[in-house]
Amino acid sequence: MEATNETWEAEFFLVGFPDLERFHLLLFNLLLFTYVLILGGNTVILMLIRANPHLHVPMYYFVAILSFLEVWYTTVTIPKMLANLLDSRKPISYRGCLLQVYFFHALGITEACLLTAMAYDRYLAICKPLHYPSTMTPKSCLWLVAGCWACGFMWPVPEIILLFTLPFCGAHRIEHLFCDFPSLLSLACADVSTSTTIDFALHSLVILGPTALILFSYVKILSVVIKIQGSEGRRKAFSTCASHLTMVLAFFGTTGFMYIRPARSQPSYHDRVVAVVYAVLTPLFNPLIYSLRNKDIQEAIGNLMKLPPISSVTSG
Repeated sequence: MEATNETWEAEFFLVGFPDLERFHLLLFNLLLFTYVLILGGNTVILMLIRANPHLHVPMYYFVAILSFLEVWYTTVTIPKMLANLLDSRKPISYRGCLLQVYFFHALGITEACLLTAMAYDRYLAICKPLHYPSTMTPKSCLWLVAGCWACGFMWPVPEIILLFTLPFCGAHRIEHLFCDFPSLLSLACADVSTSTTIDFALHSLVILGPTALILFSYVKILSVVIKIQGSEGRRKAFSTCASHLTMVLAFFGTTGFMYIRPARSQPSYHDRVVAVVYAVLTPLFNPLIYSLRNKDIQEAIGNLMKLPPISSVTSG
C-alpha cells in the first residue's frame, strides 16, 4: 500500500530535547558555532590541499573528498536543527522528512565507503610500497571515489521505498533531532517487522563490512610497521594512519551503536545524544584531526601564514 494523499501532505514534529527547553538559545548558539567551525574548517582543508602541489597525492585527495562530504553531510541536518531550536512546534513536512532521511543516509554511507578506501590507500602505501605508484593512480582514485558515491546514493533506496509504502497516523511526533528511519518506523500504523529486519540487515552490511575491511587493512599495516627498523620509521608510519584511524573509531563506533542493535524499540534520549556525536561532532573532528595531528597539513598552514609548522614550534 502506497502512502495516501493525506500522508503525503502530512506534517511531522521533531521532539528534540524537550527537557532542555530553557537552554534552547544557548544550544542554538553552540550548534551554530559548531556548524560554522565545520564549514570553515573543512573549507580550509580543501583550500590548503588545492593550493599546495605537494599535497596532490592520493591520501590528501581522499581527505579533500572527505572534507567536501562533511560539509554536505552536516548541511542535511544542522540548519533544520537550528531552525527547530527557535520554533516550539519544530515542524517538518513529510516530503522534507523523506528527503532528509535519504540524503543523510546516502552521505553517511558514502563516508563509510570513503573511509574504507582511505584504509586501502594506507595499506598499499605501507604494505605494498613498490606497487603503490602503479596501483593507486589518479584514475584508480577517481574510480574508488565514484564507487563510494554510487554505493552511498544507491544503498538507502530500499529504505525510502519501504517508508513510502507505510501509512502514518497519530500525533506524528518524531522522538529524534531529525528524521531518521528507525524513528519514522515507530510512527507507522502497520506491521513493521519486515521493514525493521531489512533495515537491520542493510545497516549491518554497510557498517560491519567496511569495519571488517578497515580492521584487516590495519592488521596488515601493524604487522609491517612492527618490523620496521628504527623508532623514527615506525613513528612516521603510525603518524600517517593515526588521523584516519581516529575518524574511523569515532564514525563507526557511534553509527554502529545506533543502527545495528538487534533489539531496538522506541527511540530513546540516549539515541538523541549519540546522534549529536555522529551527526555534529564527528564531522567537526575531521578538520581538527587533520590540522592538529597531520604534519603535512601543519606545514601547509604554516606556509600560508608564513609561520613554522606547529610541531617545530612545540619541539623548540
